[in-house]
Amino acid sequence: MKKLFGTDGIRGKANAYPITPEISLQLGKAIAHVFGATGHGSLKAVLGKDTRLSGYMIETALTSGLLSMGMDVLEVGPMPTPAVAHLTKSMGCACGIMITASHNPSADNGIKVFGPDGFKLQDEIEKDIEEHTLGGEIRSSHIEPDMIGKAYRIDDARGRYIEFTKSSIKNRSLKGLKVVLDCANGAAYSMAPLIFRELGAEVIETASKPDGHNINKNCGATCSATASALVKEHKADVGISLDGDADRVIFCDAAGNEVNGDRIIGMCALDAKERGTLSHNTVVVTSMSNLGLYEAMNNFGIGVETTAVGDRYVIERMKEKNFNLGGEQSGHIIFMDYVTTGDGIISALHVLKMMMNRQKPLAELASFMSEYPQQLTNIDVKEKMPLESIASVSREIKDCEGELGKLGRTFIRYSGTENKLRILIEAKDASLVKKWSSRISDAVKKELC
Repeated sequence: MKKLFGTDGIRGKANAYPITPEISLQLGKAIAHVFGATGHGSLKAVLGKDTRLSGYMIETALTSGLLSMGMDVLEVGPMPTPAVAHLTKSMGCACGIMITASHNPSADNGIKVFGPDGFKLQDEIEKDIEEHTLGGEIRSSHIEPDMIGKAYRIDDARGRYIEFTKSSIKNRSLKGLKVVLDCANGAAYSMAPLIFRELGAEVIETASKPDGHNINKNCGATCSATASALVKEHKADVGISLDGDADRVIFCDAAGNEVNGDRIIGMCALDAKERGTLSHNTVVVTSMSNLGLYEAMNNFGIGVETTAVGDRYVIERMKEKNFNLGGEQSGHIIFMDYVTTGDGIISALHVLKMMMNRQKPLAELASFMSEYPQQLTNIDVKEKMPLESIASVSREIKDCEGELGKLGRTFIRYSGTENKLRILIEAKDASLVKKWSSRISDAVKKELC
């Protein structure tokens, strides 16, 4: 069982295990060793980060470890996670490393690693890196002074990614659209507004002044109310909320109503099917997706494949079966024809392009499905005990499943990146959702909080 890597890289509180300079130094050494660096000029790694203050600490330690083992480092500074994935592949690097805790608070940080193809690493490679990181000091004495890796600052990395994102919609003009853009005070704070403005959209930007501490604070994809209020105030056409590393996006329509990942995946699937570009007429989602999406896709003759929660599992299924559209309700949308991971900016560009081409507002495009009433409750827990070992909790879950039957479902799991239990209750009857969300949450709080 892996001890460092979770469902989305390594994550934790900054300056506490495992997000420490000591572990980061060892991790850098381990990554260079596993990928086979042999000295300056042998292999390169792209290294990016979001806007957290602790990113400087982790960046320095990781770089030292990589260089000491003879791997060159291409430092790109604050950069969206999907940009690091893209640059890894386009610049012929052995790996890409992103320092980020995504949508988490600023006190957290993390490390994501990509392979030379721009995809997240396979489990066995992560396990190999982990074992070397935790297995004691990695010696680098075989790297002579003239073999030590060299660090380069890549000044045009930002421009490379900007042009790549715009080319994904063939530089389609967005002139005439008024857009509220919430950058979450994160990695896309400078480039995202520029991208939409260069394509002609009128942009009202918010949360685009990071200070090292305000990333995701009352803004971004986990707080779409910020964009919603501005959309109504400025009478904008659409609100776009990115998260801290810009690998996911949540929208709101002109009335300020949230449009989540399920609706975005569905409307993009319908558009692609009509244009004959939806691979195998199938989309890939996780078990968190609303049952209403399944019903709607079935009505339109589109298949739905379901994976475990986590965009990496969606991507694995898409690669395995050659699907080109998938994602998560939380806003990770993967357009596999262009990207190797979730990309909030490219997802937003494709939605805006669809609005322009069809001359329809977002609310109309998103109206293809009726959602089942659903409630997601996140509870901070002291420890992640197996739920089946807690009699009172497992009893409530069993009773809930019995009453909901085939007209609803429960989905209860621990977060892969935080000490939280996520409780999802979904049913056609909203009163049952409210009832069982409350009962199961109360039982959990008595035992685990």
